[in-house]
Amino acid sequence: MTARTWAVALTGLNGHMVDVEADLSQQTPGFDLIGLADRALGEAVRRVHNACRNSGLDLPRRKLTVNLSPASLPKHGTAFDLAIAIAAFGTGDALDPASLSRTVHLGELGLDGRLRPIAGVLPALYAAREAGFERVVVPVANEAEARLVPGLDVHAAVSLAHVALLHGADIAVPGDTEPVLAAEAAHAAEPEPDLADVIGQDDAVAALVLAAAGGHHILLSGPPGAGKTMLARRLAGILPDLGEELALEAASIRSLMGEPLTRLDRRPPFVAPHHSASIAAMIGGGSRSARPGAIARAHGGLLFLDEAAEAPRSVLDALRQPLEAGAIEIHRADFTTRFPARFQLVLATNPCPCGSFGVVGEECICPPAAIRRYAARLSGPIRDRLDIEVRVARVSAAQVATQERGSWSTTEARARVEEARDRAALRWSGTPWRLNAHVPGTWLRQGDRRLPPETRAPLDRALQRGALTLRGYDRVLRMAWSAADLDGADVPGLAHVGRALYLKKGMTV
Repeated sequence: MTARTWAVALTGLNGHMVDVEADLSQQTPGFDLIGLADRALGEAVRRVHNACRNSGLDLPRRKLTVNLSPASLPKHGTAFDLAIAIAAFGTGDALDPASLSRTVHLGELGLDGRLRPIAGVLPALYAAREAGFERVVVPVANEAEARLVPGLDVHAAVSLAHVALLHGADIAVPGDTEPVLAAEAAHAAEPEPDLADVIGQDDAVAALVLAAAGGHHILLSGPPGAGKTMLARRLAGILPDLGEELALEAASIRSLMGEPLTRLDRRPPFVAPHHSASIAAMIGGGSRSARPGAIARAHGGLLFLDEAAEAPRSVLDALRQPLEAGAIEIHRADFTTRFPARFQLVLATNPCPCGSFGVVGEECICPPAAIRRYAARLSGPIRDRLDIEVRVARVSAAQVATQERGSWSTTEARARVEEARDRAALRWSGTPWRLNAHVPGTWLRQGDRRLPPETRAPLDRALQRGALTLRGYDRVLRMAWSAADLDGADVPGLAHVGRALYLKKGMTV
């Protein structure tokens, strides 16, 4: 007597279909769960026993073995509870075998038989749909998230008894069972800060608009109180909404973190970890299961590191490979997983440990060696991967008195950014890229997109004397194209290249 149904095992965002097989045999009564389960999943036997008994579903009093196949695939978490319980009860011929075998079951069981919400429903259901399944059962608390996946027949169940009734069980189900609801978001959405609040920082604001138009990484350097954090938080507001595919990827990562999803949020994420965050917190990790780090949570949006020079150098250097690849691969003995991490990096730092170096009217008490060590915390390879370096000065009293609002509002800046990105997307149509920052340098240095010699001359001179690496050369070219897109020009001119070179290295043409 066997019964089988399906569940999904997640390795990062990758879902693998798991065949849940239950078998009855003429041996000493018992309940064994096999198939490389972790501790939380191994405890499912007790939850299933109590949930079945409290739901009026009597398990056969014989030897019951449940196998999670493929057995070599590591499985973790409590999302398998529902599939295990339904397969185990199905061995008694009380359920329709055909209905069980074509349905994917996801959900954690409470001891009273009610279904509790789980994390990772969105990526799990995408994997089920790709595998050809059309019907899924999820807890009521995950219904809104499950319906974000098109093409699936979603059944939201309150309890194990309701699921058994769906598969043909002849039982009486109480109609007043209170469903387990998802926890509400810990923080309500805050109003988006307006760029017009920024006064006296016109050059920095213009650099932010250019960074947003092309997806460029930016470093803000200046004394405390100059407005670095204020500028970084307003950069998120001028980014355009995410497209369908990118929004789903970002939502899948939030789902994996256990965040309740009720709709598809198209606003780019803004992630700002503390400067004391570890490498695992930044890039992700885990021994038995992979958890996304800050760079994956910032996919499609901004990763802001305030007080970047105070962060461990090893953490900053760990960003080098994701900045180039747009993804992070996590390798462990039992598994390998990959998270998307195409984010825009914003760093903010002081000029020295005390923050007063080079500030008019302030006295820096740091010795020269301390200032050099502080600047060296942002390594050369990290600086080379940054497109824009902006020096932010404190606002003067005259600027406060004469300027009530900034020269740009968030609405105006976002409109300019959207227009520039539309031009770039049209230019790069037919390629995998949509933003100038993602285009390989070879495409800009060769072929039809190669700039005339007189336009490239400042860049060639900087490369010749060693002021630019070839990576920096390519980044200046990308920024020049973004500057041209903002101005509505078809091809960058000498002024656009000069502006990009100044933002990268402080050089003038």
